[in-house]
Amino acid sequence: MDNELIKNDNEINTIFDNIKELVINSRNKVYSAVNTEMLKLYWNIGKAIMEIQQGDERASYGDAVLEKLSQKLTNEFGKGFSKRNLERMRKFYIYFPIATTVSSQLSWSHYLELIKIEEETKRNF
Repeated sequence: MDNELIKNDNEINTIFDNIKELVINSRNKVYSAVNTEMLKLYWNIGKAIMEIQQGDERASYGDAVLEKLSQKLTNEFGKGFSKRNLERMRKFYIYFPIATTVSSQLSWSHYLELIKIEEETKRNF
């Protein structure tokens, strides 16, 4: 009887390990897909803001536009659209104006660190 329990435990452990690997792999794929879509979204929001401001990130009305836009987006979609975040999305687009140069290997947090670097050569490194 003890041998049967041990055999069953080994089988269960093997099945568990297989399922665990499946779950981890799927979660990683989901995270990667979500990250890629978030980066595309934030890049496109930055682009839309720059188009409204006609390429001038210091447009005199820029602060008021971002403030109103932030309020409307936050009311519609919840947190994540503060004026500061919209400014970051705009900067993200300015620093990485070609969508294909945005790497989905990096997360939004990584890009937030990169956009803090003012000097282009250092940022690109």
